[in-house]
Amino acid sequence: MCPPFDQHSIQSLQEEKNKCEKSMININQQLQEVFGQAIQAAYPDLENPVLSVTPNQQPKFGDYQCNSAMAIAQMLKSKGQKIAPRDIAENIVRNIPVNDWIQKMEIAGPGFINVHLKREMISKNLTNLLLNGVQPPPVGPRKRVVIDFSSPNIAKEMHVGHLRSTIIGESMSRLFEFLGHDVLRLNHVGDWGTQFGMLIAHLQEKFPNYLTVSPPIGDLQAFYKESKTRFDNEEEFKKRAYQCVVKLQSKEPDFIKAWNLICDVSRKEFQKVYDCLDITLIERGESFYQDMMTDVVKEFEEKGLVEVDDGRKVVFPPGCSIPLTIEKSDGGYTYDTSDLAALKQRIFDEKADIIIYVTDSGQAVHFQLVFAAAQKIGWYDPKITRVEHAGFGVVLGEDKKKFKTRSGDTVRLMDLLEEGLKRCMDKLKEKERDKVLTPEELNAAQKAVAFGCIKYADLSHNRINDYVFSFDKMLDDRGNTAAYLLYAFTRIRSIARLANIEESALRKAAENCVVVLDHEKEWKLGKCILRFPEILQKIVDDLLLHTLSDYLYELATTFTEFYDNCYCVEKDRQTGEVVKVNMWRMLLCEATASVMAKGFDILGLKPVQRM
Repeated sequence: MCPPFDQHSIQSLQEEKNKCEKSMININQQLQEVFGQAIQAAYPDLENPVLSVTPNQQPKFGDYQCNSAMAIAQMLKSKGQKIAPRDIAENIVRNIPVNDWIQKMEIAGPGFINVHLKREMISKNLTNLLLNGVQPPPVGPRKRVVIDFSSPNIAKEMHVGHLRSTIIGESMSRLFEFLGHDVLRLNHVGDWGTQFGMLIAHLQEKFPNYLTVSPPIGDLQAFYKESKTRFDNEEEFKKRAYQCVVKLQSKEPDFIKAWNLICDVSRKEFQKVYDCLDITLIERGESFYQDMMTDVVKEFEEKGLVEVDDGRKVVFPPGCSIPLTIEKSDGGYTYDTSDLAALKQRIFDEKADIIIYVTDSGQAVHFQLVFAAAQKIGWYDPKITRVEHAGFGVVLGEDKKKFKTRSGDTVRLMDLLEEGLKRCMDKLKEKERDKVLTPEELNAAQKAVAFGCIKYADLSHNRINDYVFSFDKMLDDRGNTAAYLLYAFTRIRSIARLANIEESALRKAAENCVVVLDHEKEWKLGKCILRFPEILQKIVDDLLLHTLSDYLYELATTFTEFYDNCYCVEKDRQTGEVVKVNMWRMLLCEATASVMAKGFDILGLKPVQRM
């Protein structure tokens, strides 16, 4: 007998049901379920048959396409059954269960199944979006997600190399949060190690009263260079630096205070960048894991996984020829040790279901070793816990070489952001926007476009590849750029305003109007709007955010086609007065803007009312 539901359980179930009813539906997923059932019914003995459903690239052939027949033919051939893919496609179609989505199907070529959707279902789902807003699609149970990103080094300035990790990690965090997951955004700063010995030794000499008077370290980068020069050239200073490391690791109060002072100067500098780019992070640097490292080494030793190589304690993960060094010959720990300790803490203390590391692709081998060692020792099963390195390529200058200043130095991130603001203002003034906008509006447009363009230029490229940093391309308002999309969004939002249509009137129309999709451009736009959930699901699967950028650009251009071909507002040519408003088309404008706004939010773009 089932235990009775308490009132709280009934309320929770009702809330979940209401939430699901308001959610956007992943149409691709619905079709995959339908075709999955059909393939299972048609070929019950086939293990894990290939299920491939994609949007149709040629609308005249239908809306979606199932391409499973060819792959199933190969699977059957390997079992000694020779069946033509076209016959397999016919068998799948015969077994399609009754469903809400498919109007008709046609078999084309060697066995492609072209699917035509029911227009009333698209219309119904657009109405749901208009009444309930852009709600996340159902994605299963809520998960604990840890995303490790940005991670600059204390006492060094953030440079262009930190840009990608910071922007990509923030956007991934926003995506998982929108889908309802519990996200912990971690900034694994480099705040421990031998370099702090030389910094503290230099601090003690340069500002001997640092314990009572806060030292005026204005330029931490210069301070770091001074201490490094002394460390490399002065033997006495080098000895003192090593002594400082020992005292810091022993947690002597004066040395912890010196360490904190240096960290605080860096934090303030980092925060300037994070404020500009609207980044939210919890700092949890290498120092956080120091006390856990001894236990990690001990655990690997107890499991018999440690080998001694020239005084070092190393671990060879399965199938790897390169080892992890978990303890140096002098008894010190390494990045390998701290990354293993961090991973263990995230699995056992944070109880993470998904852990994502956003760093450059140069660290791919390091993370492969760390993950393999963690699996070997039994910390996690990759079938249950998803641990992944989301690597990315380097930022190149327009000469296709690593992005540097003219003098060959690494580009400071703050300098880059300030340059973006300046260039953006020049562009706005060139378009004479300063004559139309108020100073406040101009300032808002400057920040929205400048920072939006820098983020979008990164996110619109496949993160795995290197990309060329070019302000001219970023700020161009033609093509797939933030400038174009922000202008397009502002125009869409202005249609209702210029026609004097209140929000309440749009709401009433959504409640009472059927979204008609008779014109081919209305139909194309309606389907495009509703592809949003499947785009998000694809990114969750492969962590490639450029898919969302491509989709938003496609949505904006599809909207332009619709607007050019379908009158939304008709005006008197002489007086300019509105004579007719087509409300269902106004609702398509509203639905487009709502999805674009949510996509912008995930990418960290901030649209403004006037540009």
